[in-house]
Amino acid sequence: MTVDEALTALRTHADPARAAQMHAYHKVDREYLGLSNAVTGDLATAWRKSLDQPGLVSLAKGLWDSNIFEARVAAGKLFIQARIRPDDELAWDCITGFVPQFDSWAIADAVALGGQKRLMQDPRRLDVLEGWTTSDLLWTRRAALVFALPFTKSRHPNAVETAARTRILGWCATYVDDPAWFIQKAVAWWLRELSRRDPAMVAEFLDTHGAAMKPFARKDAARLLPPATDPD
Repeated sequence: MTVDEALTALRTHADPARAAQMHAYHKVDREYLGLSNAVTGDLATAWRKSLDQPGLVSLAKGLWDSNIFEARVAAGKLFIQARIRPDDELAWDCITGFVPQFDSWAIADAVALGGQKRLMQDPRRLDVLEGWTTSDLLWTRRAALVFALPFTKSRHPNAVETAARTRILGWCATYVDDPAWFIQKAVAWWLRELSRRDPAMVAEFLDTHGAAMKPFARKDAARLLPPATDPD
C-alpha cells in the first residue's frame, strides 16, 4: 500500500457537502474530504493488517504530510493494535513525532488512540508524557492526559497502574489554573473517567483542587461521582 494508493482510497469516499461542513466546524485551513470516522477506521484497519511496522510508519508519515484531515486521522489509527512485536519503537517514535504538530482535537484524539496502546505496551513512556505537561503548546499539554486515559480503566489496578494514577493526578493539579478551555476539559475528562473506578480518589482531588478549576470543568469532573463522594 503506497501513500498515493491510500489517498486515492480516501478520496473515493469523498463527500464535498460534508467536507464543507467539517471545514467550518474545525476551523483549521486544510483539505477535508467529508469522510465519517467509520470509513477512516475501516480503511486504516485494512492497511494495518497488510503492512509490517516499517510499512505502517512509512504510510502514516506520508498520510500525515498530505495535511488532509482524514488522512491525518487515518494515520493515527494505524497503530491501535494492542501489541506490536518484537517491539514498537518505530511506531512510538512516529506517533510522538506527530504530537508537536497537533492543531485539531479530532486529529489529536485519533493519534492518541495509537499512543494509548503504545503507552500501555511500555508504561515507562509516561516519562515522555511528563515532559509534555510543561510544553508551550496547548495541544501537547492536552495530549499528556489524553494519551494517559487507559490508566483510569482498571477496577483493580496493579502497582504500576496505581503509581501512574497518582503521578497523572499530579499533572492534573498543575493544570487546574490553566485558563485554556481544552486543558480544563482534558482535566475533567481524565477525572471523570477515573471516577468510574475510583470515585474516592477523584473526590479527594476535587476537595483539594476543585476550587481552582473552571466551574464547567469542576462540574464535568464530578458528574459521575456517587452523592456520598461528591464534594458538593
